[in-house]
Amino acid sequence: MTLTADFPGPSRAGDARAAFERDFADKRRRARARWTVGAVLFFAAFLASAWFGDFFRVTQVTLPDGSRNWRWIIPAGLPRLGEYIVQTFPTLRWDSLGADLAEWFWRWQTWLRLLLETILIAFMATVFGVIGGFVLAFPAARNLSPNRAVLWVCRRYLEIARTVPELVWALIFVFCFSVGPMAGVMAVGLHATGALGKLYSEAVENIDMKPLEGVKASGGGWFDQIRYGAVPQVLPNVISYTLLRFEINVRSSSIIGYVGAGGLGQEIRTAMSFQEYTDLSALFVIIFVTVVVIDYASEKLRHRIIGMGDRT
Repeated sequence: MTLTADFPGPSRAGDARAAFERDFADKRRRARARWTVGAVLFFAAFLASAWFGDFFRVTQVTLPDGSRNWRWIIPAGLPRLGEYIVQTFPTLRWDSLGADLAEWFWRWQTWLRLLLETILIAFMATVFGVIGGFVLAFPAARNLSPNRAVLWVCRRYLEIARTVPELVWALIFVFCFSVGPMAGVMAVGLHATGALGKLYSEAVENIDMKPLEGVKASGGGWFDQIRYGAVPQVLPNVISYTLLRFEINVRSSSIIGYVGAGGLGQEIRTAMSFQEYTDLSALFVIIFVTVVVIDYASEKLRHRIIGMGDRT
C-alpha cells in the first residue's frame, strides 16, 4: 500500500499567490482612498476654520509714508507684534546694571508677596482638585463604576468642571464671595477637579483587573477592590498627573487675579491698563523662573517617589 502526500501543485500555489496579491492590492487601494478622503476633509475643515478665524482677512494699514493701503492681516500685524515685544524690554546698561535692574523690578516686594499668594492659591487648589478628582475617578471609570447612572453623573460633573475656563469660574466665585484669594482657590480647584478626574479615570480604565478579581474572590467589597487592587496600580500616574497639574495651576493662578481672584494677575491687569510694558516683562520673568523651579522640584520629587532617584 502506497501513501502519497497531498501537496499543492505549482498551479495551485500560483493561484494562491495571485489571490493574495489581489487581496493585498485591493486593501492597499481602499486604504489609499480612505487616506485621500480623510486628507481632503481635514484640509477642508482647516481652510474653513482659517476663513472663519479671519486668517485670510485683508485690512487697511498705514504705510511708512503715511498713506493707507490694503494688506493681508497676518504680514500687516506681525510688525506690530514685534513693536509690542520690543516695548517690554527694559533698558539695561553694563555700567549701571544694578540701577537698571532695580528700576525694572521696582515693585519686587509687592510682586514677591503676590507671587507667594499665587503659589498658595495653586497649592490649595491642587489639593482640592486631587481630592475631588481621586474620589470621582473610580465611579467615573467604565470598568469600576457601580452602575450606569453613577457613571453618567460623575462623567458629566467632571466634564462641566473642566469645560468652564478658570476665568469664568473665578468671575462666578468673585460675584459670590467677593474679590480675594478664596475665589481663586475655588475656581482653580474646581477646574482642576474636572481635569484630574478625567486623567485619573483613564488611568483606572487601563489597570489589570486580575488583582481586583482576587480581592473580590477573597470576600472583599467594592471599596476593598479599589483600595488593594486599583490604587497601587494607578498611584504612579496619580503622582505624575498631580505634580503636572500643580505647575499648570501656578500659571492659572497668576492669571485669574485679572478678574479679582488674587495673585499676580491683578498686577498684570494694572500694568496692561497703564501700558507699563516693562512691568509686564518683569512679571513674566518672575512667573517663568517660578515655573522652572517648580518643574525641576516636581521632577526630582516624582523620581524619588517612584524609585528613580538613584538614576538621575
